[in-house]
Amino acid sequence: MDNRLSVLKEEYEKLKHFAKIEEKKKRLATLEKLRNDPEIWKDQNRAKGINIEYKMLFDDITEYEKMDEHLQYLIELEEMKDEDEELAKEYEKEIETFLKKLKGLEVKVVLNRPEDKKNAILTIHPGAGGTESQDWAQMLMRMYLRWIERKGYKHKILNLQIGDEAGIKDVTILVEGPYAYGYLKAERGIHRLVRISPFDASRRRHTSFASVFVYPEAEDVEIDIREDELKIDTFRSSGPGGQHMQKNETAVRITHIPTGIVVTCQSERSQFQNKQTALKILKSRLYELKLQEEKEKKGDIEKEKRDIGWGHQIRSYVMHPYKMVKDHRTGYETGNVDAVMDGDIDPFIESFLLSGGQT
Repeated sequence: MDNRLSVLKEEYEKLKHFAKIEEKKKRLATLEKLRNDPEIWKDQNRAKGINIEYKMLFDDITEYEKMDEHLQYLIELEEMKDEDEELAKEYEKEIETFLKKLKGLEVKVVLNRPEDKKNAILTIHPGAGGTESQDWAQMLMRMYLRWIERKGYKHKILNLQIGDEAGIKDVTILVEGPYAYGYLKAERGIHRLVRISPFDASRRRHTSFASVFVYPEAEDVEIDIREDELKIDTFRSSGPGGQHMQKNETAVRITHIPTGIVVTCQSERSQFQNKQTALKILKSRLYELKLQEEKEKKGDIEKEKRDIGWGHQIRSYVMHPYKMVKDHRTGYETGNVDAVMDGDIDPFIESFLLSGGQT
């Protein structure tokens, strides 16, 4: 057997054992019996939880079964590749594909916290610098929307404030898909852009900053939010939406008094919808705060504070005088800036998570 294939096979078998696939198959069989029990459906919350766990396990097992098939195909190709040039080319291509999938599975094994599999709420805020930073924030928004599309995820823009001249002042996006939070938490921090400004008539080089925050969606989590702890303000939307949104105070700002957390929503057409969306974001923010407090009690938080503090630049995107995107936490870099801005950020996410980075 080709030495590369032998090593890949060994690594895959170790990973499969570490991922406890056989145990997951037994658990799946148990859940299958429960789903077929009419008594379970009398408790809708329990039934919902069982269905969620069932789907996650089913997806995990199916992914490894497909890898089993892929590995078997590689073994068969390896036996025949010396007899046919086309089969030799196919073998090289499939080796690369298998290696890429293996790395993806390694990342999922690392993402073993309960919140990692949840949907994510992603927010982007421009730093100081007016139009320059607002334009950079919009470029990042497009990058993440393209990444979401590449992953086959769904998204909904919960809040968007357009910049006065260009770009955006703020955006909050719900990202729906397995491990959305686990992947995107690697993006939390300050993103720095260096380029020749399109807004500078003298064509000078400018540096812009934008912050990215990510929270796990708290849809199925018990978070107590008391009305008397909320300060709710309404105002006219400053974003697009027509005369109706401009004439009525549909936008909502909620301040959670005990924590000082402020959330705003003005993307929906009615004040009621905006309030519900703002509460959804607040719930996720409070859930994230709860998770951080739990980590702090375990003594796991100090490294994270150093890694993802507000002032910490996690990545630089240089477009002039040369082209390079570099992650300062792992040292991973690429000269293909266009591909990165088009959503090809998985190598950055994977290198961070596989290096032991957790946020």
